[in-house]
Amino acid sequence: MGHLCVAALALALGELDRLLVVPTFDHPFGKKMAPWADRLAMARLAFAPLGRAEVSGIEEMLPRPSLTLRTVAALREAHPGVRWRLVVGSDALRDRASWHGFDEVARLAEPLVIGRAGYEPAEGLVIPDLRSSDLREALAAGRDVRGWLVPAVERYIRARGLYGAVGRG
Repeated sequence: MGHLCVAALALALGELDRLLVVPTFDHPFGKKMAPWADRLAMARLAFAPLGRAEVSGIEEMLPRPSLTLRTVAALREAHPGVRWRLVVGSDALRDRASWHGFDEVARLAEPLVIGRAGYEPAEGLVIPDLRSSDLREALAAGRDVRGWLVPAVERYIRARGLYGAVGRG
C-alpha cells in the first residue's frame, strides 16, 4: 500500500501525465526478493486501480545489477522527448550517496519526492510509514496484514507461498 500511496500522490500532484512503475530486476545490494515473474505480477495487480499507472519489465533487458541510472537512460533513449521524473519517497533520498550516479540520475529525471512519515517531506505530502521488511516479516510469521497490501496482491502472495506466507483458512 505504501508504494500505491506514493504513486497516487505523485499522480494527484498533477505534474505527471502517467506513471511508469519499474520493479527492480536484480537489486544492486543483494536484497532478497521474490522471483522476478512473481514481483512483476504483484506490481501489476497492485497498480491496476491507478488508470494512469503502467508497470514496466524493462529492467529484465538491462545489464545486471539493476541501476536506476541505466534504467532512466534506457527509458530516455526509448522515448526521446519525454520529460522524465523519478518518483521516490523521502526515505530513499537519505541513501542517495550509495546510489550509482545519483547526480546524473537527477539530471536525467528530476526527482519528485513524496514525504514518508519519520522523514523530511519534500513536496509537503506524507504517506504512512509502511516498511516492506516489516511486511515480509509479518507474512512469514503468519500475522494479519490487512491494510498493508492491495487484497489481490495479498491473495497472490499467500497462494504462491512467497515470503514464507501461508494461505489463510
